[in-house]
Amino acid sequence: MKKIFLIIQVFFALALSFQSCKQNTSAGDDEEQPPEVVTPVTITNPVTGNMSETVELNAVSSFLLKTSVKANTTGYLQKVNAQLGKYVSKGQVLFEIKTKEAQALGNTINKLDTSLHFQGTVTIKSPGDGFISDLTLTEGDYVQEGEQLAAITNTNSFVFLLDLPYELKPYLPNNKILQLHLPDSTVLNGTLEAPLPVADSATQTQRYIIHVHSNQPIPENLIAKVYLIKSAKQNATSLPKVAVLSDEVQSNFWIMKMINDSTAVKVPVKKGLETKDNVEIVSPTLSSTDKILLTGNYGLPDTAKVKVVNGE
Repeated sequence: MKKIFLIIQVFFALALSFQSCKQNTSAGDDEEQPPEVVTPVTITNPVTGNMSETVELNAVSSFLLKTSVKANTTGYLQKVNAQLGKYVSKGQVLFEIKTKEAQALGNTINKLDTSLHFQGTVTIKSPGDGFISDLTLTEGDYVQEGEQLAAITNTNSFVFLLDLPYELKPYLPNNKILQLHLPDSTVLNGTLEAPLPVADSATQTQRYIIHVHSNQPIPENLIAKVYLIKSAKQNATSLPKVAVLSDEVQSNFWIMKMINDSTAVKVPVKKGLETKDNVEIVSPTLSSTDKILLTGNYGLPDTAKVKVVNGE
């Protein structure tokens, strides 16, 4: 009797356990599965072409030759035909000086003999072509012999001065012709000339002269950007910098490459030349039809589900 009762208890226990498992299975089936994470991305394609690695330097515009206009006698400025910033030609009369003797005796001599027409004035002409860059005297001022009346900048002496770090000197043989980028987006071609035989002790830079040709007047002390080519390569395959990812110490680099319409995988790469916006991919070999993630690639796992929202 006890044996039969024990068998019945075991039967009911198994039945209850089976029912509980069945309910748990039904409840699990009813629960919603978590949605698959899909990252929106944009893509780009590798580009093959000429690349060059450059270093950016500053060059400052300057007039090398400035001529002083000086008084050749002592007296008073009778006329001033010069204006600050005005262009003058060689031989043009700029000043008239009435000597102090004429100022004191001129009227007396004319009264004694009106036929003499004594004036006592001396004219001073421009020694060359250029712009008046310095003018501090006006009519009636007293000047002494040898005193500077004005300064003229020689427009033919206009150059850009480049202070080149001495360690970049080995790259100069390939940079005899340079491009200067002005703040207004104007680009000028310049010729690099021999350096001045002195270096700055603090910055260890040597000054070079760059001759340019421009039909438009350029003010002095204007800063232009100069890009010195360090190395160049033809038929280089490159990607935008934002498409190339790296670890925290920037020792390992990779890209995210599309293998189908919705999956991107991690591909380790080796970099070459770098420009302001692009990076050369030395390995692996990429084709122009490969689809590389441009944005949305940061933090993705080795294999990621993505959705292209704006492909290039």
